[in-house]
Amino acid sequence: MSEDKILKIGILKNGTIGSSLLLAFLMDERAEATRLNVREVTSGAKMHPPEECVETMKKLLEFEPELIIMSSPNAALKGPQAARELAGNIPTIVISDAPAKKAIEEYKEKNMGYIIVGCDSMIGARRPFLDPIEMSCFNSDLLKVLSITGALNVIVKELNKVIMDMLEGKTPTLPQIEIDASYATQEAGFSNPYARAKAIAAFELAASVSKITGKACFVLKERADYMPLLAAAHEMMKTAADLCVQAREIEKSNDTVLRMPHHSKQHLLSKRALHEKEQ
Repeated sequence: MSEDKILKIGILKNGTIGSSLLLAFLMDERAEATRLNVREVTSGAKMHPPEECVETMKKLLEFEPELIIMSSPNAALKGPQAARELAGNIPTIVISDAPAKKAIEEYKEKNMGYIIVGCDSMIGARRPFLDPIEMSCFNSDLLKVLSITGALNVIVKELNKVIMDMLEGKTPTLPQIEIDASYATQEAGFSNPYARAKAIAAFELAASVSKITGKACFVLKERADYMPLLAAAHEMMKTAADLCVQAREIEKSNDTVLRMPHHSKQHLLSKRALHEKEQ
């Protein structure tokens, strides 16, 4: 396949999870990819009614993408499910959080890829607690967890495998994976075992946040009961982020931070030492 081949990638965002915040940039972090043409269509924060998701998919299909990446909280819900019906034979990868596991058999039946991110936990979405600043703080902490534990490394590698196959004219093997603490931290490439241990602790702590926010948002009815849990869940995510920063500082102090930049032709390079040349 000629190196002049340009791949059209469509990203559909219905609602928001941490893994979707910088999704396009995980494929092109310096805006220099010469072989990708990427478009995003989003319904913003809304996923209901299901028609919101369907309309955004219809808009995305106007771009005539060759690869679709669908991101949403709980991709088993009716909205994302209805949008998937429109994907047809276009290679499609679903990126979602733990509740999306309920639809795994459907993804497989449709020959779709999926990446389920275990630590991408639900925010504390109750009006008396969640204002724009609290929302931003939670997502900034969650991004640190996703980045440093290695969860985003997995997404980067899996998406790039598919992209490189398609650029080379091959039929891609779509990922069908669940990211847990072991998988993520292995892909993070920690050289120091204590740094990895901190990252594992951070991943598990972040993954448990949804149990608290789920109870606070959907089970408890009295403000005096749910407000402390919402605050506690966000403190847990902040603590997870702090552990991740500590883990990265250990790697920095040893000059062993793993960096995997994209080449302008899209394949991944690698380096460790700060002054080392990427290969």
